[in-house]
Amino acid sequence: MTIQNGDDPKCVDEVRQVRALNGAIRDGLRNQQAILERRSVSVPDNVIQNLVSLDEHLERLEHTLLDEQTELEQLRALTETSALINSTLDLDQVLAQAMDEIINLTGAGRGFILLRNRDTGELDFHVARASDGDERHDVSRMILNQVITTGEPLLTDNASSDPRVNKSETVGKFTLRSILCVPLVYRERVTGAIYVDNRFREAVFTQRELNLLTAFANQTAVAIQNAILFAQVQTTLVEITRMKELMENVFASIASGVITTDQAHTVTTFNRAAAQIFAVPTEAAIGQPLESVSPHVGELDQYLDIAQSGRSAAVEQQTSITGRGPVDLNFKVSPLKDGQQNTVGVAVVVDDLTEQREREQTLGMAQRYLPPGMVENIHEIAGLALGGERRTVTCMFVFVAPYSVFPSNLRAQAMMDMLNQFLETATDAIHDGRGVIDKYMGNEIMVLFNTQLNPQDDHALRAVNTALDMREGFLRLYERLGLDPQPHLYRLGMHTGVATLGNVGSLNRRNFTAIGDAINLSKRLQENATPGQIIVSDDVLRAIGSAPADIQAAERGSIQVKGRKQLTSIYEVFRA
Repeated sequence: MTIQNGDDPKCVDEVRQVRALNGAIRDGLRNQQAILERRSVSVPDNVIQNLVSLDEHLERLEHTLLDEQTELEQLRALTETSALINSTLDLDQVLAQAMDEIINLTGAGRGFILLRNRDTGELDFHVARASDGDERHDVSRMILNQVITTGEPLLTDNASSDPRVNKSETVGKFTLRSILCVPLVYRERVTGAIYVDNRFREAVFTQRELNLLTAFANQTAVAIQNAILFAQVQTTLVEITRMKELMENVFASIASGVITTDQAHTVTTFNRAAAQIFAVPTEAAIGQPLESVSPHVGELDQYLDIAQSGRSAAVEQQTSITGRGPVDLNFKVSPLKDGQQNTVGVAVVVDDLTEQREREQTLGMAQRYLPPGMVENIHEIAGLALGGERRTVTCMFVFVAPYSVFPSNLRAQAMMDMLNQFLETATDAIHDGRGVIDKYMGNEIMVLFNTQLNPQDDHALRAVNTALDMREGFLRLYERLGLDPQPHLYRLGMHTGVATLGNVGSLNRRNFTAIGDAINLSKRLQENATPGQIIVSDDVLRAIGSAPADIQAAERGSIQVKGRKQLTSIYEVFRA
């Protein structure tokens, strides 16, 4: 550190004491000389001259000792500061510590550290210090550019009269006196500069400060580069950590199990879904052979070998996993490649199809009990609230055959089998016509057209065509069973009108159905039909409008059905 008053070393104090004593002796001799001259006695001149000469020697000795002591303290401070700035890898801390010591060591009024911007190549101010608190960046750009371009330091003890720099606008504007600027050089590349000046005093900086600041700049350049490299490593590490966390989040969010292995089939990646599928914790699977994680998947080994050879494969297997029981798993096995497209392992994607297969099985069973319209729109049915919606529908009741037609000696199972053949014949025709079977009632079927499940503008015409197709189906059944087609066994009744459709039952068990006068009338028409008749109301014919040429309707008068006061005109329909 620079020597201040009151902090002189002991040797300098002793020199100053000798000088003071010498001066006192010299003054005493001069007083004695004056007294002797008044008495006409003289003191030899050489005595006085010797004392003066001794004083000059002592003064030079004092300056020499002060310079040496200052240089010693500066070198000591340089060593301590070099160790300090190399003890941290924080760039801002390095620059701040360096600048504080530069001001302290050189006696500058202001100091700046500028670094070259890696993107633009321009010099950016990183640290500014001023003894008077004025840290404005009013430095000579001409001096900076010269130092950066040449890579050589610049020292001027009176900038205003120095022809190298006195043309600088900054020097003239701010009346800069002493200026010292040295480059920061790392591996023969100028990475920045240290700039110090004093706006009020000349000759503040000497060759000693230049040498000192150059040595300090060399140390600082290395420390700065180390800090920059450390910051880059930290940034890279943060980015790697962020990407790792992102990949972990992605793997954790994927519904499919994702497993990767090395060439020895040792597990290297095992996401959360895979842990749930195989009932094995992720940390327990990593580093283990894949065969030990999935011991019951018999054919997986051969598919791993296929993937190892560079090809992909897929397989679905049924197996049993401890803690889960029977499962259906779909495996997609692919080669895992590095950036050079070399196979370094295997990637396995596992989809758990257990619930899907169970739903498909349940749906398959439902199709045996529910018509296609209900199966296909099961979610829409479930969304209907208890209650209903009024809409115009065509309702048809089908009586397939009387029980008396079946041989009396048939056992119950055989009778049921025979009845089901009649019901199946009717059901096929209904499904072909896109009707919805509301329910089976023994040897009768209730059918609806134009419900929320099968909206149809031509529902009345569809219902009539379905009934006529059903008649033809029954004729084929009679022939197959060896029954006399005369008389026909079936009876059909049909009506078009407004009914209330929706779910009935409870929150735990409900049925989709239709109720209302239109439904009741359809049933009554079926009851009033004779064997082999397809009876429709006049509302059905009005809903059809202009009937196709192959459909004929014969009026059968009017009847009064149970539960109704007014008469209902009825028609029997045929296919021409």
